[in-house]
Amino acid sequence: MEATGTDEVEKIKSKFMSAWHNMKYSWVLKTKTYFSRNSPVFLLGKCYHFKSDGMYITLTSFQSYGSSFDQINTEISGNVEEFRKDFISRIWLTYREEFPQIKGSALTTDCGWGCTLRTGQMLLAQGLMLHFLGRAWIWPDALDFENSDSESWTTHTVKKLTASFEASLTAEREPKILSNHHKGSLKRNCSDREMRNEVYHRKIISWFGDSPLAAFGLHQLIEYGKKSGKTAGDWYGPAVVAHILRKAVEEARDPELQGVTVYVAQDCTGKHVIDRQCSFMDSEKADTKAVIILVPVRLGGERTNMDYLEFVKGILSLEYCVGIIGGKPKQSYYFAGFQDDSLIYMDPHYCQSFVDVSIKDFPLESFHCPSPKKMSFKKMDPSCTIGFYCRNVQDFEKVSEEITKMLKSSSKEKYPLFTFVKGHSRDYDFASSPLREENDLFSEEEKKRLKRFSTEEFVLL
Repeated sequence: MEATGTDEVEKIKSKFMSAWHNMKYSWVLKTKTYFSRNSPVFLLGKCYHFKSDGMYITLTSFQSYGSSFDQINTEISGNVEEFRKDFISRIWLTYREEFPQIKGSALTTDCGWGCTLRTGQMLLAQGLMLHFLGRAWIWPDALDFENSDSESWTTHTVKKLTASFEASLTAEREPKILSNHHKGSLKRNCSDREMRNEVYHRKIISWFGDSPLAAFGLHQLIEYGKKSGKTAGDWYGPAVVAHILRKAVEEARDPELQGVTVYVAQDCTGKHVIDRQCSFMDSEKADTKAVIILVPVRLGGERTNMDYLEFVKGILSLEYCVGIIGGKPKQSYYFAGFQDDSLIYMDPHYCQSFVDVSIKDFPLESFHCPSPKKMSFKKMDPSCTIGFYCRNVQDFEKVSEEITKMLKSSSKEKYPLFTFVKGHSRDYDFASSPLREENDLFSEEEKKRLKRFSTEEFVLL
């Protein structure tokens, strides 16, 4: 009985923490984001121009996209809308609450500690979108968010806070505040290709669902993190998350995922070396195995070195880039683009209600970000993980060639962030290391590396 009482206290505490973090971070979705009209905007390899008379264009929440865009001439409006559709089409994964309890804990939310896992999920989701849908894919409903002018995100959050408190007192599950808009997508007359794309769109999101069975859901990632000494509620750094993602993809059992793997670049005398002859790029398998390459790097010491700005911008302008797991001290963001010296990102620090992705036609709106945010590069924490997607060995050769040119032109020092070399790794093969025991997913060497990464990286809240 006493244990049951303790569990109830923990649940009520969890609800209040979720509501508090929701209130704390919800304002970011309503703040204005300014884009210069005279500078190009890059988003994961695509370039957009808003050029016209005047200096700035303001992008507020895309859920209220009426009057603010009426002032823009037709030429710019077209390009702005293309950018909006492209941005909204990226998969957004945020804090969630009221999901099934995480094994070994009383937690039913990741508010306050799971942001780096979420940004890692977003990077992997983008890689899978390139693999199954291609970079040109745009979500048909991207501009059909319902207008929420009548109820701000903050008001919405206050209602959730009240509902959460009442549900806690009555031991009832918090009611979901969801839109019925997704029903409209079912009525659309779709071509076979559109229907196929929508199936993959939903399938990719379902792999990141907050349930124990989801291949890349929070529950599974935490299980893999336990092998490196991490538990639910701990803070995760970008490098640790990179290794967890690799293991999650390696262990995925869905037949659709057998054609893709993840490779984490290894640390070699201070440089990250990518093996150009890894098993996944074997000449006999080049057409059957795509790869997502993750490169954990440090862009400076205590602070980010501004000399790396052009390199980071160059990376985000590549069509092969799937984003950067990074952030600023104490907060993790998913960086997906830039304008001038500011990075464009998606923020996971908004707590949303659990969505059961196992049901047919589950609502999609909460998995797409309504508003881009910008942050000065100099505020970026130096620890981050860069991601690339290569469908085949030809893509890999192009990536290595383009990045090598970038490294040479952007680095003022003799030692670049990482290099491409020929040969096999002497330490171990990240892409295809065999399992030594069923319950021991990481080798002793991997565990040592992960623990070292954990101590080197900043704390993320």
